[in-house]
Amino acid sequence: MDFTELEAIEGLRWSWNSWPPSKSDAASLIIPLSLLHTPLMQSSEIPILPYDPLICSKCGAVLNPYARVDYTSRIWSCPFCYARNPFPRSYSSIAETNLPAELFPTYSSVEYAAADHFANNLSSSMSFSSMASFSSTSSGGGGGGVGPAFVFVVDRCMEKEEIRAVKHELLRVIEQLPENALIGLIEFDSMVKVHDLGFSECSRVVLLHGQRELSSEQIQHFLGINRTRMLQLGKTPIIQKQGFLLPVSECEFSISSAIEEIDFLVHTKRGHRPQRCTGAAISAALGLLEACLVNTGSRIMVFTSGPATLGPGIIVDSDLSKAIRNHGDLINDHAPYFRKSSAFYKRLSERLSKSSIVLDFFACALDQVGTAEVKAPVESSGGFMMIGETFESDQFRKCMRHIFSHDEEGNLKMYFDATIELVTTRDVKICGALGPCVSLQKKNNIVSDNETGEGGTYMWKLNTLTNKTCIAFFFQVSDEQKAQPGSAFFIQFITRYRQGNMGVRKRVTTAARRWVGKQSPEIVAGFDQEAAAAVIARLAIHRAETCYSRDVVRWLDDTLIRFASKFGDYVQEDASTFRLTSNFSLYPQFMFYLRRSQFIDVFNCTPDETAFFKFMLNREGVVGSLVMIQPTLFQYSFDGPPIPVLLDVRSISPDVILLFDSYFHVVIHYGSKVAQWRKLGYDKDPNHENLRKLLEAPEVDAEQLVAERVPAPKLIKCDQHSSQARFLLAKLNPSVTQDSTYEEGSDIIFTDDLSLQVFIDHLQALAVQG
Repeated sequence: MDFTELEAIEGLRWSWNSWPPSKSDAASLIIPLSLLHTPLMQSSEIPILPYDPLICSKCGAVLNPYARVDYTSRIWSCPFCYARNPFPRSYSSIAETNLPAELFPTYSSVEYAAADHFANNLSSSMSFSSMASFSSTSSGGGGGGVGPAFVFVVDRCMEKEEIRAVKHELLRVIEQLPENALIGLIEFDSMVKVHDLGFSECSRVVLLHGQRELSSEQIQHFLGINRTRMLQLGKTPIIQKQGFLLPVSECEFSISSAIEEIDFLVHTKRGHRPQRCTGAAISAALGLLEACLVNTGSRIMVFTSGPATLGPGIIVDSDLSKAIRNHGDLINDHAPYFRKSSAFYKRLSERLSKSSIVLDFFACALDQVGTAEVKAPVESSGGFMMIGETFESDQFRKCMRHIFSHDEEGNLKMYFDATIELVTTRDVKICGALGPCVSLQKKNNIVSDNETGEGGTYMWKLNTLTNKTCIAFFFQVSDEQKAQPGSAFFIQFITRYRQGNMGVRKRVTTAARRWVGKQSPEIVAGFDQEAAAAVIARLAIHRAETCYSRDVVRWLDDTLIRFASKFGDYVQEDASTFRLTSNFSLYPQFMFYLRRSQFIDVFNCTPDETAFFKFMLNREGVVGSLVMIQPTLFQYSFDGPPIPVLLDVRSISPDVILLFDSYFHVVIHYGSKVAQWRKLGYDKDPNHENLRKLLEAPEVDAEQLVAERVPAPKLIKCDQHSSQARFLLAKLNPSVTQDSTYEEGSDIIFTDDLSLQVFIDHLQALAVQG
C-alpha cells in the first residue's frame, strides 16, 4: 500500500489504515487510531463547485461519493447516519450518466465556492464559529468592501541597523497590500505608542503606559473608540470614525511616513537591558482590533529583538546581573516571571481565538526574547514564528515575502477564520486534535469522553492556516455497538475558511476505510510507520508540556516495548529470534532518534529554542516531521551520484562530502582530504574539473532545501574535525565512541549515550519477555 499516493489524493495519513471493530482490540494496537490531515493541501485535481453543498438533515454530513442515490425518486441516503434526503430542484437532471462532481468516485475532496459573491460584502464577514456580527470601520470609501487587517507592532529598542531592515520590509509590504486592506501601527519601548493614521495635520500618537495590564474596554476608552451596543440581535454595531485602523487607500502616505520616522532608542541605562513592554503592546493591538474589526481576517505582527523587561508578559528584569531563565530554572521553579507571564499570554490566546485574530512573532537577537512564553497565543492562533540572529538576514526577508505572497488573481495568499468539522459513522468516536487549532467545545454523540489534546468537540477553530498546515486527529472505537468486520466506516472533514479577498470557501474531504478482524493481516499491511512516528512525536511533546523529560522518555520506551512485543515474531525468552516485518522495522529506529532529539533532550537548548522546535513540529506534515525526528544524510563522492547513507558516525570519511538536513539546520560537511584539496585551490585548476563539480553539487542541493522551507534553515559549511562539525556529530548514531575499538584518524563521538545497535538489543531482550 503506497501511503504517499493516498495522501496526495485525500490529504490524509493514517497510522492504521484498517481498524479492529472493538474498543479493546483497538487499544491493544498500542499506537492510537489517528490520522494527520492537511486541510488545504494543494492539488489540481480538486474541483471548485460554484454552488452550495447538500447537507444531511440528520447528521450534517455533506453529499459525497459514498452516498447511495435513488435516481428515480431523487433521494440520497447518507452513509454516516443512513437518513434519506431529497435532492433539490437544481438536481432535477441527475442520472447515472449525469452525476454532479461531488458524487464522482474519483473526487474524495471537493471545494464549494458559492459564497464567492459575498467576497466584498459585509454580510459575509460573519464568523463561522461564533456567528458574531461583523463590525466595520466607517471609512467613508466606495463600495469596495473591507479586506484583511494588519497591525504592525515594532520594538523601538532594536539597534539602528535592525530597525532600518524592519522598516524597509514593512514599506515593501505596504506597497503590495490591496487598497481595501486595513492597516495600523504600534511602537513600543517602556511606553506603547498607537499611531493615529487619520490625523493629517501632524504625526499623532496615543501613549499607553507599558507597566499596566489594560482590558480591551480600557484600551478602547483611551483610544477614544466607543462601540455602541447592538439595539437588536443581528444588528451591526456602529463604530464612530477613528484613525488607528484605516484602509491602505486612505492612509498610504501617513503610514509610510510613520514607519520611516520610527527611530531607535538612544539611551539605555548602563548595566541594564532596554525597557520593553512587549506584552502591553500586543494587548493594545488586540484591543484595537477587537474594537474595530470583529471576526474577520486580521493579523498582529510583532517585531522585536529582546525580552520584555516590564509590564504584563515580563520575561526578565532589566538589570543585566539577573540572567534570563534557562531550562534548569523552569524545572526548579526559579524563573520568577514565567508562570505569571505564561498565564497572561494564555488569556490573550482565548481573546485571539474568539475574534479570529492571528498573532505573528518575529524575534531576531543573539539572546532569548521570551518565545517560550509567547508560544501559546502564536500557536493557538495559527500564527507565524521566526527566531533568528538579525533582521538584516535573508531569512527574515524570505519569511515576510512568503506571508505576503499573492495568488494568480492578485489576492493575498492568506486563509482566515477557519473551522474544521468532523462527521463520522456512529462506531467511531472523536477524542481530540493536536496542532494549531482550538476546541470549540461542541459535543454530540460521536464525541468521546476520553480527550486527547484539544478534545471534547467535533469542531475546531483555526484563526489562519496554510496549504501545509497539518493537524493530528485521534479516535477510538465505540463500545456501545460492535462493527462488522469487512464493512466500511467513514470520516468526513468539512473545512470552512475565508480567502485573502474575504471570499468564503468550504472544502469537503470524505475518506473510507474498513473494519477488519483483530487477527487480520490487513491490520499489519495497513500500518504506516512514518505517520505513526509523527503522531507519537506530537503526543510526546504534548506530554512534555506537563511532564519531565525523563518521564516522557520512559513513556516512549514503555510504548515501544509493548509495541515490539505485540507485533514482533520471536520465540519466548530468546532475543536472537526477534524479527519485525518490513512494515514495522523502521519504527524502533524513529523512536531511537526521537528520544535523543531536541524535542525531548533539551540539553544545550534554550527554552526559546525548544519552544520554537515544538511549535514547528506541531504543524508539520509527515515528511517534515520525520526529517525533524530522524535527519537525512547524503554522501557525495567521486564514485557516482549522491546516495543516502546511514545517520551514523561511520558515514564520515576523509574523501567524501556529506549533506545533512535536520529541518532547522542544513550542514555541508567536507571530509578532511576534500577540505585540504579545496584549501589548496585544486578546484580552480581546469585539470580537476571533477573536484569542482563534486564541491558544487551539495551546495546546489543545499540551496534548494533552504529555498523550499519557511522559515529557512540555517546553512552551515564545515570541515571534518572543525568546531562547526558539532551540528552534524550531535545527531549521528554514536556507533563509535571513546570506549570502542577504532582506527587511527577515524571519527569518534565522545558520549555515554547508547548507540542504535545497543538500543535495539535492549528492546529485543525486553520484548521477548512477553
